[in-house]
Amino acid sequence: MSSAGAVIFGCEGVKLTQREKDFFRDTNPFGFILFARNIESGDQIRALCDELRDCVGHEAPILIDQEGGRVQRLRPPLARQWAPPLEFVAQAGDAAERAMYLRYRLMAEELRSYGIDANCAPLVDVAEEGTHPFLKDRCYGVEAETVARLGRAVADGLIEGGVYPVLKHIPGHGRARADSHLDLPRVAAGREALARDFAPFAALNDLAMGMTAHLVYEAIDDQPATISPKMMGLIRDEIGFGGLIMTDDISMQALSGTLAERSRASIAAGCDVILHCNGDYDEMVVVAEAAGALQGRAKERAEAVHGARPSPMPVDIPALSAELEALLSGQGYV
Repeated sequence: MSSAGAVIFGCEGVKLTQREKDFFRDTNPFGFILFARNIESGDQIRALCDELRDCVGHEAPILIDQEGGRVQRLRPPLARQWAPPLEFVAQAGDAAERAMYLRYRLMAEELRSYGIDANCAPLVDVAEEGTHPFLKDRCYGVEAETVARLGRAVADGLIEGGVYPVLKHIPGHGRARADSHLDLPRVAAGREALARDFAPFAALNDLAMGMTAHLVYEAIDDQPATISPKMMGLIRDEIGFGGLIMTDDISMQALSGTLAERSRASIAAGCDVILHCNGDYDEMVVVAEAAGALQGRAKERAEAVHGARPSPMPVDIPALSAELEALLSGQGYV
């Protein structure tokens, strides 16, 4: 990985263009991310994953957002349809921890079958009454301890299915009253109150990869967390997250400035990798140049991710499916 780029890129369609192949060979991204526009059939997804990895010559992580509910890139008939996490947790009741494990273990099996080996979950933002609707039903609960416990179940299910979990959105998005895809959320809560938001991330700080939140914590800094050295220092030192940190999508409107400026600022603040999702070729060229190559501690963390690649554990998938169905129907589980 001596020349790997400090980037994770999307692509335009269901197969790579020659221009994309040449670009990915030249820039050697750390990883890739898939969206609905990249999904047509099972064989097509597998072929696309092979194409992407062939470009870089190694088993680059291929990410997807497969939370369930609104944020679910693979849908029937390619994968199960899942309820939004908050609704699912409520349905599972006292058995929510086991249910979340089963849900994400089954998801991992589906993802791996197509060549996808990283899921942008668990999402351990703590919800509250005013959490913006873009996020709220994607959360796991309103108590930090519960969210952390369910987040661990999600991570365990993914890892045991051979899929990397990606912890998000560090250091916590639950207090946001704006959609960071469109605006910059600003949180006025004091440091003492923010300890609740940080707690689930601290509980899961051993995971290999995490994703930032594009929002401002006014009690800490007036810059968005993704480009704030103060916030990145807090994530490393106070929350104790030692894994590779990627930005949330660098194209989101919460951030100001050009893509080059955003990318350079994120790397300077302490992010390891820039995530660029929309597959726009001209934008990717700009981001790749601004982000540069993985080096120093970022390179070490990227190498640690490769060294921690999870292998799926043998399991009886029909039995797990039946267990989850029984659990959610109120029959309990064994």
